[in-house]
Amino acid sequence: MKKYTTLLFDVDDTLLDFDAAESLALRLLFEEHHFSLTPEIEKKYKTINKGLWKSFEEGIINRDVVLNTRFSILFKEYGKEVDGTILEKSFRSYLEQGHQLKDGAFDLISDLQNQYDLYIVTNGDSKTQDRRLRDSGLYPLFKDIFVSDVTGFQKPMKGFFDYVIARIPNFKVNQTLIIGDSLSSDIKGGNLAGIDTCWFNPEMKHNNSDIIPTYEIQKLEDLYRILTGKDSRISIR
Repeated sequence: MKKYTTLLFDVDDTLLDFDAAESLALRLLFEEHHFSLTPEIEKKYKTINKGLWKSFEEGIINRDVVLNTRFSILFKEYGKEVDGTILEKSFRSYLEQGHQLKDGAFDLISDLQNQYDLYIVTNGDSKTQDRRLRDSGLYPLFKDIFVSDVTGFQKPMKGFFDYVIARIPNFKVNQTLIIGDSLSSDIKGGNLAGIDTCWFNPEMKHNNSDIIPTYEIQKLEDLYRILTGKDSRISIR
């Protein structure tokens, strides 16, 4: 069993339930602007948003393009012109309120914090992620928080991980593990940086890519088996 000392955690859909936060924010946004939110429109939004973030991860567009055009693109699909920047500002204020935890996340991080050096590595908006992590109670359990808009790079870019590695004291690549739900962001990024990876895959999605994780888990508590070889909480070393 390999010994790890540093754990890098993704945020959205790894520790925090982004789908729940996003759905609530969309509902409140549409209510504020007196738009009708149907399941079809929400699905269309998520498709557009996912595509934009993928382009961001690939370095094709920047973060501002993602945030300030996704709603204008969405409403254009339905023949309506809106100011995407204004809608984004409202949406962001609602999204910041979403700090629903994934099952087992708080207990896991609380348990690991005294045994490992824990860090957050996430794409997104630093102000939003900061508030969500604080409201969830997770923020003080991590030694540092690294967000793409501060690093100047995004996962999976090697520049993102170079930034992180340079700011972690006594960093050892062979004793570090990144845990995240995204193959194209977390796992690919870890692979490019030479860091072992753990794909959090609760929905048991098929991996049809050439991105291969070191480990795969379906529940957060399954991480214990990787770290300790046991199925339960760790003991003081």
